Amino acid sequence: MEIIQVKEVSKFYANHTALNNVSFDVPKGKIFGLLGPNGAGKTSLIRIINQITAPDQGEILFNGQLLTKEHIKQIGYLPEERGLYKKMSVYDQLMYFARLRGMNRTDAHQRINNWLEKFEATTWKKKKIEELSKGMQQKIQFIVTVMHNPDFIILDEPFTGFDPKNTQLIKDEILNLKANGASIMLSTHRMENVEAICDNVVLLNKAKVVTQGSVMDVRNSLKDNTFSLTYTGQLDPTQIAHIEVKNLAQRQTDATLLFSYTGKPDIQLFNDPRINITEYREVIPSMQDVFLTLTDNSSDE
Repeated sequence: MEIIQVKEVSKFYANHTALNNVSFDVPKGKIFGLLGPNGAGKTSLIRIINQITAPDQGEILFNGQLLTKEHIKQIGYLPEERGLYKKMSVYDQLMYFARLRGMNRTDAHQRINNWLEKFEATTWKKKKIEELSKGMQQKIQFIVTVMHNPDFIILDEPFTGFDPKNTQLIKDEILNLKANGASIMLSTHRMENVEAICDNVVLLNKAKVVTQGSVMDVRNSLKDNTFSLTYTGQLDPTQIAHIEVKNLAQRQTDATLLFSYTGKPDIQLFNDPRINITEYREVIPSMQDVFLTLTDNSSDE
């Protein structure tokens, strides 16, 4: 079941094509990575989903229905360019946005307190936004995004400016939101975070989809028959038949050989009493490798 279905969506600005016949599905209850370099079309697509602009061609479905402004209250959006009122106190700001999302004052008060306690921020209530550090402001923006329990949450670069501890805190909360039934679209350039928490991804480049699927399927799609062998002892890999040596890293205590088979993979080729194998694995490209291989970073959004 999909919460969002993007069907042949195109968007044009003067002489620029922002989206060119883009189609993909966002599974319900999953964390979905919307990836691509600057200029790929991510921001244009997010604006369309948020009803800020409309597609020139194609359509977007929300829970099987044509996306309309009626769905906005079911969506939480954390923009890359944060949008808080600097002179307003933390509590008043959160209450304002909660009421704007249709929450009654009693429920909003309880939920605000719960979130501030979770983020160890109860002492911030009366502080103005401008008095907070950038990281603190980002936590408040995150609370604004999710406190009305939206069905679908769009997070645009949610980890920017956070130290490792707070990055992990936000990751944990994203996973908690998923566990509680939310569907999440994560737009980020941090591929290590994509590997850590995303279930599925779509990768855009130059306004088009270049790959999509589960994180592991996308990574596996770029496998190139490369294997890694770590061992101790003495070995001359050039004397082993049916392999092509790509790299040999010699260290004081062991060595790692990168190679590909010219025939059928067979670990028995390394059955040599002079060495002790400590690790043998196929090399699966990382999401960083996938991103760099399939995208062109020369354009600007």
